[in-house]
Amino acid sequence: MSEKLRVGVVGATGMVGQRFLTLLDNHPYFDVTVLAASPRSAGKTYTEAVGERWKLDIPMPEYAKNMVVMDASDVEAVSAKVDFIFCAVDMKKDEIKALEEAYAKAETPVVSNNSAHRHTPDVPMVVPEINDEHLAIIESQKARLGTKRGFIAVKPNCSIQSYVPMLSALMQYKPTRVVVSTYQAISGAGKTFNEWPEMIDNIIPYIGGEEEKSEQEPLKIWGTIENGEIVKANSPLITCQCVRVPVTNGHTATVFVDFENKPTKEEILKAWAEYEGKPQTLKLPHAPEKFITYFEEDNRPQAHTDREIYGGMGVTCGRLREDTMFDYKFVGLSHNTLRGAAGGAVLIGELLYAEGYLTKKN
Repeated sequence: MSEKLRVGVVGATGMVGQRFLTLLDNHPYFDVTVLAASPRSAGKTYTEAVGERWKLDIPMPEYAKNMVVMDASDVEAVSAKVDFIFCAVDMKKDEIKALEEAYAKAETPVVSNNSAHRHTPDVPMVVPEINDEHLAIIESQKARLGTKRGFIAVKPNCSIQSYVPMLSALMQYKPTRVVVSTYQAISGAGKTFNEWPEMIDNIIPYIGGEEEKSEQEPLKIWGTIENGEIVKANSPLITCQCVRVPVTNGHTATVFVDFENKPTKEEILKAWAEYEGKPQTLKLPHAPEKFITYFEEDNRPQAHTDREIYGGMGVTCGRLREDTMFDYKFVGLSHNTLRGAAGGAVLIGELLYAEGYLTKKN
């Protein structure tokens, strides 16, 4: 695996696209050869296209500044310069589905941050530590698309990373009912406080589409491959409320859970401490050394203090205790633009590369 793959970032000017560029700076597996965005950005240097809209607290990577942005809709031209793409475009869902499928049919694999294909039955939606076995569905997808190397793989919603890892570690105890409330940072909407001053000293008790995603996407992650499709799990039943809060980065979740076979607190903590997946085994570049970190302090995890653990790629939890109505309750936290968005997609790309799904074009 010594030869680097050429990668394009499609949707490079948005907040998630910007994260991709910082995470891919001097990457050991991938070289960024294309930046693509909307027609209004095409033909400009990346610096010109972004202008004053650089949203991260770390500088724009030097390699990207003078790269000329291509038109994301020019699939043939972009595909000629890359081995695969990361996609984070801001378009209507049906337009995203069509664009990503066009890249796949052009024999350019797509690792997507978008939601458009999350419920396509033969598209794997992956948290690499949890369901790497779902990558096997790619062969069925390629048969449907009529491709030899082109396919789509997607990352799940950013908010579910704050509680699904902890529940995944406890599947042996058969969770049956889950009640979740997520408290989601403004960067999840691609915003900063300068752009969204009405969020200062405010909470908005609605985020369009988030509750359905939070209730349904985990079931696909826990599902099984049957007859060339991923079939959702039937349980646990999940109900969720999603709230926007005045935090820059970091999605927090409060979780209540019942089990068919109730574990002890010590068994839960042991399961969380020992839980790891293929990224840790393979020592992938963006794999956190420890996937789940538990804090004993009553006031942890905190978004400001703990979201950057293991470069923002680890998830944290705390306040595990028995409940008066459910078996247990706890609090979870994940960095929404790192583990939950671009970082999670990069880790999928690294896993696909290590497992041989991403290769050089001939």
